[in-house]
Amino acid sequence: MTQWDDSQTKAVSEDITDDANALPARYFTDGDVFEMEKEKIFGQYWVYAGHANSISDPGQYFTRTIGERQLIIVRGHEGDIKAFDNVCAHRGSKMVEDTPMTDPSEGKRIRCPYHLWTYDLNGNLQSTPRSFEEAGLNPDLEDDEIQEFDCESNGLNDVHVDSIGPLLFVNLSEDPMPLAEQAGVMKDRLESLPLGEYEHATRIVSEVECNWKVFASNYSECDHCQANHQDWITGISLNESELEVNDYHWVLHYTHAEDVEDEMRIHDEHEAQFHYLWPNFTVNMYGTADGYGTYIVDPIDTDRFQLIADYYFRDSELSEEEREFVRTSRQLQEEDFELVERQWQGLKTGALAQAQLGPNEHTVHRFHQLAQEAYDS
Repeated sequence: MTQWDDSQTKAVSEDITDDANALPARYFTDGDVFEMEKEKIFGQYWVYAGHANSISDPGQYFTRTIGERQLIIVRGHEGDIKAFDNVCAHRGSKMVEDTPMTDPSEGKRIRCPYHLWTYDLNGNLQSTPRSFEEAGLNPDLEDDEIQEFDCESNGLNDVHVDSIGPLLFVNLSEDPMPLAEQAGVMKDRLESLPLGEYEHATRIVSEVECNWKVFASNYSECDHCQANHQDWITGISLNESELEVNDYHWVLHYTHAEDVEDEMRIHDEHEAQFHYLWPNFTVNMYGTADGYGTYIVDPIDTDRFQLIADYYFRDSELSEEEREFVRTSRQLQEEDFELVERQWQGLKTGALAQAQLGPNEHTVHRFHQLAQEAYDS
């Protein structure tokens, strides 16, 4: 039974056939919940950072903000990838700008522009200016009284980083579960594909006015497709499609009528596969193009998120067919944006305290369960 009175709401049910099988609406609309999510969701689980191909040479880096923490993800001298807080150990200054470092000749070290503390690519303090070795401006201190900085204890704060093929993930907690445990069968499936052989072709970033969980829920089901994605479903056999649910990962398998020669196949049959990894990352194998896409459902605040959509093809220069494919994908996004913003307008009124999920929304149910478990932890 749909709940209209907040006093009657319950935690998300264990079984989708039970009442109260959706997350209470206050968990979408309450600003305090978003602050809690920074710690209990984005501070505890593995979160997608970016693609390893964007930092192929030592010294190249990009930044990624998760919650309120901005990270530096950098390729080390030995080819390994490290992640650090973008905060100098001296007085807490932000060090590098958001623009990716793509010229490895300029990135042999990480230097804070404030007082020029300099770190190597392993995050170790490498050098400080002479002003930190002399006390010429302090009449109460002699140079020989100055203690040398401990380079190990004054290094950058490192963050856990791991990968699935070329897809890089970070975890802000001190003792995270293994990425392989969170990704489950998704890890083996994606690592069986030549994801690293594909080149980044284009990125589309959109800001959408709704809570990030509203969009994630919409992405995770296709009961809305018949009425709202009519161009796309002409090539899809919805009755032959499947929604697969795992612990922290679900897959929307869509049987597609059109066949293309590509290597983005996991099974022999031809299908599109949309993988969702909790909490906010997707990998899309479309079934009509030799390539794949990734989405980051990146929360800005309670009322807004940005969708960061990246497309990978055999060549970074898009063919006309690939451009048309991206346009079609963009059309699907815009159709979904209209849906979720409309839903958000309704949720914000407070009229509905708790929704009721249908039998084919079991992927959404799992998403809501994970959110509830995180809030209660």
